[in-house]
Amino acid sequence: LQVFDDEGKDVTPHPLFHSDPNTPVPRQGKLLAASAYFGATGSSFLSPLPTHQPSGVNASLGSFSRKRSHLLTSYDFSDMQMRQEEIKEDLTKEDLDRRVDIYLTETETICILDMPSVVVSAGSEDAGRVLERNRNYVDICKKRPGNDRFVDKMMQTINAAAKNKEAQCDKIILEDKGVMATSWDLYDSFHVSEMEPVSKAEGSRATAGKSSKSPTTKEHDQTVSLSSNRGSTTSSIMISESSVLARIHEEEKCHSEAILTSEKFQQDLFFMERILMENIFQPKLAAYRQFPVLTDPDATSNTNGTAAVMKQAKQEEHDSEKKDKEEQKEAFIDPSVLSDLSKTPEEIVPPRLERLWAYVCDLTTGHSVSSMAWSKANLDLVAVGYGAFDFKEQKKGLACCWSLKNPMWPERIFRCEHGVTALDFSMASPNLLAVGMYDGSVAIYNVRSRNAAALLDSSESTNKHTGPVWQLRWVEQDGGATGDGKKERLICISADGRITEWFIQKRLDCTELMTIKRTESKKKKLPGEKERKSEVLLSRQAAGMCFDFHPKDTNFYLVGTEEGLIHQCSRSCREQFLKTHRGHKGPVYKVTWNPFSSDVFLSCSADWSIILWHRDSQAPILTFSSTTAFVHDITWSPKSAFVFAAANESRVEVWDLSVSTFNAVISCFGNPREKFTSALFAKNTDCLLVGDGEGEVIVFELRNLAAPSSNQV
Repeated sequence: LQVFDDEGKDVTPHPLFHSDPNTPVPRQGKLLAASAYFGATGSSFLSPLPTHQPSGVNASLGSFSRKRSHLLTSYDFSDMQMRQEEIKEDLTKEDLDRRVDIYLTETETICILDMPSVVVSAGSEDAGRVLERNRNYVDICKKRPGNDRFVDKMMQTINAAAKNKEAQCDKIILEDKGVMATSWDLYDSFHVSEMEPVSKAEGSRATAGKSSKSPTTKEHDQTVSLSSNRGSTTSSIMISESSVLARIHEEEKCHSEAILTSEKFQQDLFFMERILMENIFQPKLAAYRQFPVLTDPDATSNTNGTAAVMKQAKQEEHDSEKKDKEEQKEAFIDPSVLSDLSKTPEEIVPPRLERLWAYVCDLTTGHSVSSMAWSKANLDLVAVGYGAFDFKEQKKGLACCWSLKNPMWPERIFRCEHGVTALDFSMASPNLLAVGMYDGSVAIYNVRSRNAAALLDSSESTNKHTGPVWQLRWVEQDGGATGDGKKERLICISADGRITEWFIQKRLDCTELMTIKRTESKKKKLPGEKERKSEVLLSRQAAGMCFDFHPKDTNFYLVGTEEGLIHQCSRSCREQFLKTHRGHKGPVYKVTWNPFSSDVFLSCSADWSIILWHRDSQAPILTFSSTTAFVHDITWSPKSAFVFAAANESRVEVWDLSVSTFNAVISCFGNPREKFTSALFAKNTDCLLVGDGEGEVIVFELRNLAAPSSNQV
């Protein structure tokens, strides 16, 4: 008999027991005898086996029947005759040659004990999932304290019965010890450094002197020596204690320094500082965001005195504002506003600037604010450059990044060897801040990094500027016929008469975009006047002061020069100007396009004037001049095509061309020692930032300024 599996392999079990063929088969009952016979022989058919059958088959079937308990045969046992006497004595040849198929099946596995594992091998497939789940659990445990999503709740539970447990230990032995410290011991312990140890020679001389004395003196000396020995022992104990205390104090000092310099402590101080700043500047920040100022409804009676003081301060502020309004009504209300007969002059509230706070600290005091720029990605972050405009009083410059979350200290401080004259944030990479300096160098800083060193600088460039970099900007320009899309370039203008385009590669290098050439002044010859000699030019190049690219066509840009001229230039024509606008009599400090009307631009100059231009006209359209002071900076409002701000030396002006073209709607005077140097509108609120010559950047809120009905000019 052979057993085969599904693949046809022979899996017939080998016999483990060899029976004796001479052993007689005992006779039993009919049914039991047949079952025992079939179990011993493994035969499933009616043909009996004789006692002289070979032992190999019998043992094989017997062992097979013990190994597999579930056998299926092709015979029906219901038709069998279970009579012992009917079993045949001999098997025929046909019975021996007939093939019998036997099928084996496995029973279901029964789990008696199953204990899931609490550990996973590091090389298993589930190791990554288990580690991620453990990390998430640790993060949840860390974020749980102080989180609003987790609330501590009390609940009553069943208290387990108290159990008393006794433990055997040694008896605690109490011992009282005392020490006496005299006044000289205290004195010696506090003056350890002043005490000089007695040398051995002096001690020997003192011993010799004692031996030559009388017995009475010896007894007295012995008493003194005993008392001195006790005093020296006590003082030595105090000295050792003082040294231990000094060592402990030094260890505590080192430990405290390690805590103060740890990263975790610095981070906790950072968050605490943010919370304090938000609590202190909450009303000002709410006014900046144009949110209503909320008061604390849970104020207790203990704060009545503080509330009274605040109420009195508010009343005084209200009275001063009322007085200022009356003065502004008399000085700055336009007659066109009073033409409205539906309102009386008392009911009309003129627009004004309300001071919220100032970005200033000890580092910036004494520096002039030269330029300001908003971050392209975070509109709450503004970069401020600090330098000096006077050639004789040059000092080291600063570039600071201020945030609304902390108006009292900058988030980043970059120290420069020379005064900062211009800066701007990148649009493609908002973490890059480009800085231009008074000596003509250009540096790029990474504001995300706490490292104050420059990421790139122009120190190794052979084409770097030789004069102050008065303005720089990141400009997105089309790739043109190459189809590379928009690429960002850093454009700079300098007093050396060059406009350069900088590339960020392994180092910072530039190519020349245009050289500003001097132009001869065209003065009309008066009747009877002699012919003037031509001017002798000291330099063929004119100093560049400012530039601005067209908001729609970045190949077209304007350039303001020290001669008072404004040139229209093109990137495709680098040898000559497209057009020249003549109107200023002094250096042009700023030129800027209107963000809503791409054909109109403004310019300001040292000749005390602001001029409105049209790109197709070489003559000025409007000229604004309200004070006899330099106009250092101008900026268009991002919300209105009619509103712009100007920073004069003595005051800040806000003009609204839809109201008046003769007078500014708002004029804010500063202190006599302050000189306003730059101005910048906030992008997302009605606020104006103004920098002065003392290192302050004042944040003003525009009040009662009418919103424009349309963007048409």
